[in-house]
Amino acid sequence: MEPRLGPKAAALHLGWPFLLLWVSSLSYSVSSPASPSPSPVSRVRTSYNLGRTFLGLDKCNACIGTSICKKFFKEEIRFDNGLALHLGPPPDDLPSYSANYSDDFKTWRPVEISRLVSKQQNKISDGRICASAAAPKTCSIERVLRKTGRFQKWLQAKRLTPDLVRGLSSPLLRCPSQRLLDRVVRRYAEVADAGSIFMDHFTDRDKLRLLYTLAVNTHPVLLQIFPGAEGWPLPKYLGSCGRFLVSTSTSPLQEFYGAPPDQAADLAYQLLGVLESLRSNDLNYFFYFTHVDAGMFGIFNNGHLFIRDASALGVIDRQEGSQAASGAGDNKDIFSCLVSGCQTELPSCDTIPEKQNLVLVCSRVLPLLLQAKFPSPVQEEIDAELTRCADGTRPDPEVLGAASRLKDILRPLRTCDPRFAYRYPDCKYNDKF
Repeated sequence: MEPRLGPKAAALHLGWPFLLLWVSSLSYSVSSPASPSPSPVSRVRTSYNLGRTFLGLDKCNACIGTSICKKFFKEEIRFDNGLALHLGPPPDDLPSYSANYSDDFKTWRPVEISRLVSKQQNKISDGRICASAAAPKTCSIERVLRKTGRFQKWLQAKRLTPDLVRGLSSPLLRCPSQRLLDRVVRRYAEVADAGSIFMDHFTDRDKLRLLYTLAVNTHPVLLQIFPGAEGWPLPKYLGSCGRFLVSTSTSPLQEFYGAPPDQAADLAYQLLGVLESLRSNDLNYFFYFTHVDAGMFGIFNNGHLFIRDASALGVIDRQEGSQAASGAGDNKDIFSCLVSGCQTELPSCDTIPEKQNLVLVCSRVLPLLLQAKFPSPVQEEIDAELTRCADGTRPDPEVLGAASRLKDILRPLRTCDPRFAYRYPDCKYNDKF
C-alpha cells in the first residue's frame, strides 16, 4: 500500500514551500483495497510521499518534529478503512474522517482526523494574512506572521502571560489567569522537555506553532492541558499541527437520538454529570460553553460520553482569579481575525452564569435525545424538569435544582448490561455505577 497525495492536493502546495502549519486539503490513493484493520503481520513499506507532501518532511517547515509529523513518518497512522480506493478530505459539512493508529504495528485502533478550521475558512484566513501585509493573494504565511508585532513580543517572552494572548478570539483566552497559561506551556506536548512554565526550551517555530493554534482553535490545547487520563471528559490527544488534529475516535451524540430508552437515559445522565464536573472540580476551574450542539459530544465504543469538540469551551479560574481582557480591542491584530470577524466581541467573563451550560444543553441537546422515550408519568416528569432547566430567565439555583432532579429521574432508568462497558460489570455490585 502506497499512500500518496492526489494531483489536486499536490498542486495546492507546490508553491507553498514553507510549512504544513497551513495545510488546507489532503487526498491520496492506494494501490489495492485496504483491510478494515491494517495487517499486524508485517509493516508495509511506503515511499513516504504522503509524509513528504502532507507533512513537509523534506522541507524546513513549521511542523517538523511534532508528534503528528512523527506518527505519519513512522506509519503509525494509516488512512485505510476498506471502503474506497481513493480517499480525500471530508466534505465541507463534515468535520472529520477516519483512520487507524498503532504504537506497535500489531494492535490498531480507530482515530479521527479532525479539521480544526473549515475549508472555506482556510481560504478566508489565508487571504486575510496576505492582505495584512499588502501581499498578493498567495504569500509566505509564515513569513508574514513572523513579522507581526504580537509574534515579536512572543519571541522576547520567557513566560506566556495574559498580555501575549489578549485580543485572540478563543473563549479559552477571554480572561486567562497566569495559572491557566502556565498550565498551557507546562503541558504543551509538541516541544521537548515539557514540564516547565517558562518557554526557554521553545524554539521560534515552537512559539509560532503554539500561537497559531491558540488563535485558530484551542481544542488541541485543551486536550493536552486537561487530559482524559486524569479524569477530564475529553478524548485522548494523539497529535496536531495547524489545521488538523488526530484524536481517539468517538461517535457523535446525534447518532444516538434513536437509541432505546435505557441507553438514552444513560447518555443524558452522563452528559449532566459532565456538565457538573465542568462547574465543580478539584482544580477550581469553571468551564463554560459559548454554544452547544449534539456534535460537540461523542461516545466511545464502551458507551462512555465525552466532549468531542472543545473549541467553544471557555475557562474561568476561580482559585486565582482571571485577568479580564480589558483593552482587548486595542490588541486586535491578524491573529484575532483568523477564524472570525475582526470586530467580534465575546461577553465579559463576569457575565457568565453558573447555569449557562445547563441552559444550553437542556434546550438544544437533551430534548432531542429524551423526547417520547418513556411511559407516562415518567416522560411528563422529564419534560417538566427539562423545561425548567432550559429556562435562562430562572435564577442559577433553580436551574441547577432542575438538573439535579432530572438526574435523579434518569438514574433508575438506566440498565446494567455489557452495552455499557464503561461501568459494567461494576454496576452489578455497586449502586454508584
